[in-house]
Amino acid sequence: MTTRVTRLDNGMTIVTDNMPHLKTAALGVWVGAGSQSEKASENGLTHLLEHMAFKGTKKRSALQIAEEVEAVGGEMNASTSVEHTNYYLRLMAEDVPLGLDILADILQESIFDPDELEREKHVILQEIGAAEDTPEDVAFDLLLETAWPDQSIGRPILGTPQRVKGFEPKDIRNYMDRRYSAQGMVLSASGAVSHDEIVSKAQQLFTKLSQTKPTAVPEITYHGGSKFLEKDLQEVQVILGFEGISYADQDYYAVQILASILGGGMSSRLFQKVREQRGLCYSIYAFHWAFTGGGLFAIHAATGPQDTEELMPVIVDELVNVTRTITNAEVQRAKAQIKASLLIALESPAARAGQIARQLMIYDRVVCVDELTQRVDAVSLEQVQKVAQRVFLSKKPTMVSVGPKSPMLSLSQVESRIKEARILS
Repeated sequence: MTTRVTRLDNGMTIVTDNMPHLKTAALGVWVGAGSQSEKASENGLTHLLEHMAFKGTKKRSALQIAEEVEAVGGEMNASTSVEHTNYYLRLMAEDVPLGLDILADILQESIFDPDELEREKHVILQEIGAAEDTPEDVAFDLLLETAWPDQSIGRPILGTPQRVKGFEPKDIRNYMDRRYSAQGMVLSASGAVSHDEIVSKAQQLFTKLSQTKPTAVPEITYHGGSKFLEKDLQEVQVILGFEGISYADQDYYAVQILASILGGGMSSRLFQKVREQRGLCYSIYAFHWAFTGGGLFAIHAATGPQDTEELMPVIVDELVNVTRTITNAEVQRAKAQIKASLLIALESPAARAGQIARQLMIYDRVVCVDELTQRVDAVSLEQVQKVAQRVFLSKKPTMVSVGPKSPMLSLSQVESRIKEARILS
């Protein structure tokens, strides 16, 4: 595979990864604007803009956009995250020029028709309702809100019904002018693609992007705390979180290995201890979310209300235990899992296009797979041990639950157990 990068005169970055054995291509535009870019009054606006980009331009109606893509067997979609928004297509190789034309059209010529906006706001209100009916989604929103209160990163990506209802076309245009800058965009393509042809086409098409210099996203300050939302459900969603680390941190790969050891698969400590040995829940896993200015390490479990009293001490004790008992066999197994997932992603042009786009936005360069695997291999057992102590024995935890009222460790009890472990260590 061959990765090439070109920066256009307007500041937009083009990155391609040619996979000559394929007959299809994945391409998209990644924008350095997500929910964390929003002011409090704009909560949900990034996601609304993502929806409205498909709702008509100066030369295509919403139906025509969909018909042109599907007439050649293509797929088109978009997504909004905390730090980025992306618009992407999967097409046959010969239809890449059409895909580029549509991407340029929706990102430069969208009209944000008031009638379409009202319809789409109604659709998003239904999306918010669906999320509120999904206990796990509610729990994760509550987790971010509790870890980072009164900050954009702690607000729901979808926004709130009240905010969404109040947005007008001018709000979208103003936000787009401010945040959708050419300098903050990456056009990424992977599969059966020609770098030179894409650069040439992009230079012709992307001529009307905002030239505003991207503003830095707000710094984030972790707080922690606890919130419990009582709902009439069969299960309790429980998440215990801790302050994590950023992409740029020297311990980034060590903390990913730690997450895998604790709850990354059926052989992980928490799966074996909580589910296999104790039968206390159906689902349990650990994860680490990294952002530009920080991160969050957390354990999620879904269990019956009768089991929470026993479940939480088992989880906390295992977190304390892992700060001093990690084995080399666990580290090697976690490394193998991480490297395999990296290599599997290379087999999908869509996953590869997203991977190289995000690398450019985070590191300002493409990180080759050999370098990635070398970074993983370079992590020592001692480094994983130290990052476990850094994460679990440092700041105040974040603890949330959604579901029926049930007996559970309080945050102060969790902190007491961790404090005892800190003294012992």
